[in-house]
Amino acid sequence: MAFGGSNVILTNADSSGFVPEIWSDEIFATKKANLVLASVVRRLNVKGKKGNAVNLPVPSRGAASAKAVNTIVTTITESGNDVQILLTAHWEYSRLIEDPVTIQGTASLRKFYTDDAGYALADAVDDQLFLAARTLNGGDGSPAWNAAVIAGDGTTAYVDAALNANATALTDAGIRRAIQFLDDSNMPMNDRALVIPPVGRRVMMGLARFTEQAFSGTGDPIRNGKLGQVYGVAVHATSNSPSPSLGTTVRIGLLLHRDALVLAEVLGPRVQTQYKQEYLATLLTADTIFGVGEVYDTGGIALAMPST
Repeated sequence: MAFGGSNVILTNADSSGFVPEIWSDEIFATKKANLVLASVVRRLNVKGKKGNAVNLPVPSRGAASAKAVNTIVTTITESGNDVQILLTAHWEYSRLIEDPVTIQGTASLRKFYTDDAGYALADAVDDQLFLAARTLNGGDGSPAWNAAVIAGDGTTAYVDAALNANATALTDAGIRRAIQFLDDSNMPMNDRALVIPPVGRRVMMGLARFTEQAFSGTGDPIRNGKLGQVYGVAVHATSNSPSPSLGTTVRIGLLLHRDALVLAEVLGPRVQTQYKQEYLATLLTADTIFGVGEVYDTGGIALAMPST
């Protein structure tokens, strides 16, 4: 890897903000997206294990049989399959910090960058999970989100288009229809989540049904995006929800069961530092290795809604 030139992110001149004579000792990130998708899907810990893929068995549901007198039992043939999750996603965040900054800067310097690195890596994981969600409900994984439905009714297919995209605002009826989709797919009633963009949150806060006592919950919405529950489904808001390829004025929300997607973590996030004598600077690097994938195709459905 080459260092120097444009790779030297910080010099004494352009990092005076970290010198206590000019700025206060405390440095905070002023803006963070609410990254919640990783917290509502199945997490698989494969840290320390060898191999670049993991195979998850997905057994099929069986049916009970009536037992006739003096006959053997009816055995059930397994018709399930395995889902392979590739553990090949490797993302990193690095900064080269020159000595004057390290010496003159405060202890909050590293805290700021480790915090920033954690956000950047979480953002990468969240993005990959949304990419995996494109295949839910029979989707082909394309950026058009061709298996999404409009949020207004929960059934009409979303049509990705530069103009006149048919996405509609989130409604009570749309949520109930999406819940029925999971019910009809025999997904368990518990561990479900509705992940919506900020516009979805704004709409829900304007609907009386969702401001009643039944729509409440615990947790810090600023920290984890959790708003409460509706019809027994945990509601989370995230500013990281994607837009389809052409429908740039459209945002995608998800109603899914925890087992619909899986996040398998091999490493991290970890933070390492190395002193580079040739540059009289410290290289700070944070990285993570993971894999994501769909487990149950009918375990979730995407909802398309206008972004404003």
